[in-house]
Amino acid sequence: METKKQEIKNELEHELEDCAYNKVRDEKTSELEILKQLVEEQKKLAQDYYDRIIRLKADFENYRKRCEKEKKDYLEWGKEKILVKQIGINDVLQQALKSAKAGNNIESVVVGLEMISREFAKILAEEGVEEIQCEMFDPNICEALDHVESAEKDGKVLEVYQKGYKINGKIIRAAKVKVAKNNKSEFKSEE
Repeated sequence: METKKQEIKNELEHELEDCAYNKVRDEKTSELEILKQLVEEQKKLAQDYYDRIIRLKADFENYRKRCEKEKKDYLEWGKEKILVKQIGINDVLQQALKSAKAGNNIESVVVGLEMISREFAKILAEEGVEEIQCEMFDPNICEALDHVESAEKDGKVLEVYQKGYKINGKIIRAAKVKVAKNNKSEFKSEE
């Protein structure tokens, strides 16, 4: 009887061990399934992110190309706008040449040149171009081509060889000038 009890006890222990093993195995299998699902979800998420990046890259490339095209179109439009105005100046120049050939006097040529100068000054003003006024030498807006001794105040602009221009406050061409150079100091002149 004792052995029978022992056998039953061993059998029960073995069954308990099998139950515990099966229970652990089932838990591990369940955890493995959960992990497989998580891996699959992460793979799908990674693929979704990758697809988004590819689309964003393509969108950005299209945007860059569109911006380049718009920039080119704006430059062409600006060039066209300026050229149309220059064609107007050419028309005035052609009229001046025609009147100079028809007339034998120099006055008709002068009148034609004045018309051209006025027309061109008008176009420059429409574009916002301003002439630089410089009475005293300023290296920020003038370029001194010549320094001449003079009784005038030192640094006074004596002659403008070529006018300077600015647009929106930015110098687009410095004035080329002749500048006075006075060797007398102010202290000597006061005495």
